[in-house]
Amino acid sequence: MALRWLWMLVPWRGGWNPRLKAPGQEEERHVRANDRDYNERFSYADNRIKTAKYNIFTFLPINLFEQFQRFANAYFLVLLILQLIPEISSLSWFTTIVPLVLVLSITAVKDATDDYFRHKSDQQVNTRQSQVLIKGKLQNEKWMNVRVGDIIKLENNQFVAADILLLSSSEPYGLCYIETAELDGETNLKVRQALTVTSDLGDDVAKLADFNGEVICEPPNNKLDKFMGTLYWRDNKYSLDNEKMLLRGCILRNTEWCFGLVIFAGLQTKLMQNCGTTKFKRTSIDKLMNTLVLWIFGFLICMGIILAIGNTIWEQRVGSNFWAYLQWKELMSNSVFSGFLTFWSYVIILNTVVPISLYVSVEVLRLGHSYFINWDRRMYYSRKDTPAETRTTTLNEELGQVEFIFSDKTGTLTQNIMVFNKCSINGKTYGDVYDEFGHKVDITEKTPCVDFSFNPLMDMKFRFHDSSLVEAIKLEEPLVQEFFRLLALCHTVMPEERNEGELVYQAQSPDEGALVTAARNFGFVFRSRTPETITLYEMSQPITYQLLAILDFNNVRKRISVIVRNPKGQLKLYSKGADTIIFDRLDPSNEEFMFTTSEHLNEFAGEGLRTLALAYKDLDEDLFDEWMKKLLFASTALDNREEKLGALYEEIEQGLMLLGATAIEDKLQEGVPETIACLTLANIKIWVLTGDKLETAMNIGYSCNMLRDDMNEVFIISGHTMLEVQQELRNAKERIVGPSREKLSSVTNMEKTDLYSSDSVFEETIITEYALIINGHSLAHALEADLEQILVDVACLCKTVICCRVTPLQKAQVVELIKRHKRAVTLAIGDGANDVSMIKTAHIGVGISGQEGMQAVLASDYSFAQFRYLQRLLLVHGRWSYHRMCKFLCYFFYKNFAFTLVHFWYGFLCGFSAQTVYDQWFITLFNIVYTSLPVLAMGLFDQDVNEQYSLHYPNLYRPGQLNQLFNKRKFFTCTLQGVFTSFILFFIPYGAFMTAVRDDGAHISDQQAFAVTIATSLVIVVSVQIGLDTNYWTAVNHFFMWGSLAVYFAILFAMHSDGIFTIFPNQFPFIGTARNSLNQKFVWLVIVLTTVVCIMPVVAIRFIKADLKPTQTDKVRLLQQATRRQGPQEQNLRRVRRTSSRRSAYAFAHQQGYGELITSGKNMKVPTSSISTCPVSSPARAPAESRWVEGLMRNKGDLDATTPAVEITGFRRESYQSRELTLEDLEDT
Repeated sequence: MALRWLWMLVPWRGGWNPRLKAPGQEEERHVRANDRDYNERFSYADNRIKTAKYNIFTFLPINLFEQFQRFANAYFLVLLILQLIPEISSLSWFTTIVPLVLVLSITAVKDATDDYFRHKSDQQVNTRQSQVLIKGKLQNEKWMNVRVGDIIKLENNQFVAADILLLSSSEPYGLCYIETAELDGETNLKVRQALTVTSDLGDDVAKLADFNGEVICEPPNNKLDKFMGTLYWRDNKYSLDNEKMLLRGCILRNTEWCFGLVIFAGLQTKLMQNCGTTKFKRTSIDKLMNTLVLWIFGFLICMGIILAIGNTIWEQRVGSNFWAYLQWKELMSNSVFSGFLTFWSYVIILNTVVPISLYVSVEVLRLGHSYFINWDRRMYYSRKDTPAETRTTTLNEELGQVEFIFSDKTGTLTQNIMVFNKCSINGKTYGDVYDEFGHKVDITEKTPCVDFSFNPLMDMKFRFHDSSLVEAIKLEEPLVQEFFRLLALCHTVMPEERNEGELVYQAQSPDEGALVTAARNFGFVFRSRTPETITLYEMSQPITYQLLAILDFNNVRKRISVIVRNPKGQLKLYSKGADTIIFDRLDPSNEEFMFTTSEHLNEFAGEGLRTLALAYKDLDEDLFDEWMKKLLFASTALDNREEKLGALYEEIEQGLMLLGATAIEDKLQEGVPETIACLTLANIKIWVLTGDKLETAMNIGYSCNMLRDDMNEVFIISGHTMLEVQQELRNAKERIVGPSREKLSSVTNMEKTDLYSSDSVFEETIITEYALIINGHSLAHALEADLEQILVDVACLCKTVICCRVTPLQKAQVVELIKRHKRAVTLAIGDGANDVSMIKTAHIGVGISGQEGMQAVLASDYSFAQFRYLQRLLLVHGRWSYHRMCKFLCYFFYKNFAFTLVHFWYGFLCGFSAQTVYDQWFITLFNIVYTSLPVLAMGLFDQDVNEQYSLHYPNLYRPGQLNQLFNKRKFFTCTLQGVFTSFILFFIPYGAFMTAVRDDGAHISDQQAFAVTIATSLVIVVSVQIGLDTNYWTAVNHFFMWGSLAVYFAILFAMHSDGIFTIFPNQFPFIGTARNSLNQKFVWLVIVLTTVVCIMPVVAIRFIKADLKPTQTDKVRLLQQATRRQGPQEQNLRRVRRTSSRRSAYAFAHQQGYGELITSGKNMKVPTSSISTCPVSSPARAPAESRWVEGLMRNKGDLDATTPAVEITGFRRESYQSRELTLEDLEDT
């Protein structure tokens, strides 16, 4: 009970729970099935997830504690206490407590709202239902009530509630299929298999309730691909590994039901261990403001000391003459003590150099900017009714400073939808559409599709536009039929027929499913399979093939082959794989056909399509029997079995006859290449971090134009040891740095030590383009302390970086590495639970509402539906937010220094007595009423250039990355302007009032008239200044500016009126001061003179600077003004074509295939009379591939490959340069 109450009262701290043991304390885990009493002795975590920070009891104390950790809030609290001491305070306490309470309240409401949504999200997950075996019966329980040691039942398409040990399933041999997209981003199905002894338990609840096995395993950790444990049951022990575990976040697929034993629950599951902790994110401006507040506080102390010393000296020399008349106590008559009290009095008076209203205004601005993002209709995805959403309101200006983007691939850059797009059969391409003149027509959604009504088993969702291929099928062209027969036979897809004719294919990868679906629609329907047969419906006629062998895919072979016997008794070998692999094994008679197919493959690859080559071979019966004997012998060998099997596969896969090639489109999200190109022009580096394999990641890199053929070199880091990785990274760095140094040495005489002293400067000297690709096991070594620096060096010298096969935790480590070494603003974007860790680690996390659940969205700071919206988020909203916030801060510090330092100058003329120039009401209302709304309007609505120009000129984003608009230098400039303005505001009226008289000859220089003149001058000066600072005027700006001036004069005359004196005589004693002062022409002349002297230097400096040294923003703004009269011009966005000649041929597996599973019959529900004798494939290293094809194609292939890429690059650079020329011409005019 005590622990439960402690848990309620202690705030959230990254998932801390008193029931969890400290890291390292749990050396091994003991779990006994169906025995809660035993398992509770170990205090394992329950299955509750808690991401919220507060509860109803802890909110107020914890939130106030967090808010007072902000230095400014604590500073104002101290000031409030000082103001309660009458001996040192010349200001009322309400001048501080009102704005302080306002700030704390606004922030508390915002924090409470954010935490409410976290509670709502936690509740949604924790209250999901699960079937738990309790006291011999299956009962529905909430996820949060599941405990370690419980046996739970899962049904098809359900999420796995915890990390469980698979006990039994509805499938033969205890198999089940899971989708792990939430863990690793892969949507292909994976197989898990229960122990034989537990799979016999089936779905017998009585047997499962009697199961009392004990599992001893590793403690909770974040390794998704490893599990080690032992099951002890009935005096036997059984080894457990990762293939018997179902992890939280997976989805059960293609399996009716399964039972599992909970091993890890809640925050100790591997998914949650990989999620990392939620960190409090603060912008770089926030951090800078904290530093500046400390500096200002130091400056305030210095001014207080100067004035205190002045008071001490003045009291000794002048003030002591009046002590006798003042009848002070002896203590008060001490000049040193008087100086001490004066010091604290001036600390209170001058505290407005750091106004608390600044923080209120900043929060209001951020909230307003957040709503602008939420309301942006151009970031609204109508297909899914998904608007953009700002989930964290404190990071908007950071969006304008991003230098690194870390992106997931699957579901973020791509839709993870594979589409059969084109093919080449017998030297002829299919898939393009031509008009009546023979010209190629672009395919759109309105292009008519091929009519597949002749096929009753067609897939209604399949779309193809070239009717000539259907005509070839109907004409029974032999090679066309053989082409689709190969696609229907050569694979490891599992069919599921839910209803008559309703076929669903469960493929190991989406692209393999796309090929089988294409064959289905063209009349070759893969209907069913057993371990020994495959049944097709060829043009509605059932035909059964005898399956003799599957020569399975792996990353070395890069191909898959099947050997079948058709109903006529003919032996056929069908093979598909990488074109270079297949071409090396073709019969020499295919040379001319291969040349034509290679041209087609270049065309397909140039469009970013994933390609495969297809071939077949007629086998001789006697030779095949002899080969099978060798295969049987090799499969039983004890030594070098894999090498022997690989050699036999190689032997029979020679002399193939080419059929053609397929081209599959891995559909990118709309606008991805254009978005990446635009962000690259904004000098934002985009890194892809994906759990997919190397080849798949490279394919997407080429599709997105992140990888191009005109790059100098693509470095692939794949070492298995630290030394190998270190050597590969060093070689890559030498290849990059070497040529650059030679080029630089010929054009400059700079010392090398000077040239390479700055990493950022050196990176800009790299003229050529490189790419770095590193896989997960190599990255694990590269992230070690000894290698991380060289990894950062090489990666930052490359144009493109792709990390593949990375775990969620490695994604976060890469982000943290860049944050630590480059001190740059990072943004992570993803759509799955495997991206949560990097989203939390980056400065800014963006979640995409995609196909992989809502985990990434719930952990993100911003969310939307499409990757392309990132361009608008950064280049428009981010840049505007940064621009507005910087202008707001510069103006605010200027305004308050000008306002406050008047007291400093006045101190030298009032005997350092801590007398204020203004009355206390003006001091209270200046920042809250008189000047708050105009600067808010500027901070909310100002635009240096409009959104079209912001997108059209991405290099306008550069100042934010360089932090040019608000930094320490800008702060000093603003403060110096404020000091100068305060000096003019005080001494021009002071000098004028020295000898001035009223129109009636009376003296004008009473203290209140002097104060009204300075106050009026101050309000007018700062209003004029904000008018100069505002680039984009709206009705709101005009209303706030002129309204604030009107309110000032209204309040001024009201406070000096007879009526308010009658009501509050003690608070408003100066009757008629404003009226008597402001009706004098002399006073208005002083106000005008003061305004002109304060403003004219600023106007002159800005004019000279814009004329002699204009910034890029100045040029674009001038261009915008010059074209404004022409009306809005339509922006023609050209689609960035995918231009790569690289042929992607790894389109059918993310890992080794399911050949062994299929031929063993373990995944077949039908009874099998015998087990296939053909062995399964094993990894076998193919011999070195011949280069004669590459030599044959080099001249033409290279030309076809590089021309489109250069064309696209040229388009981007040419258009970019043309814009620069336009600006230069405009500048010359």
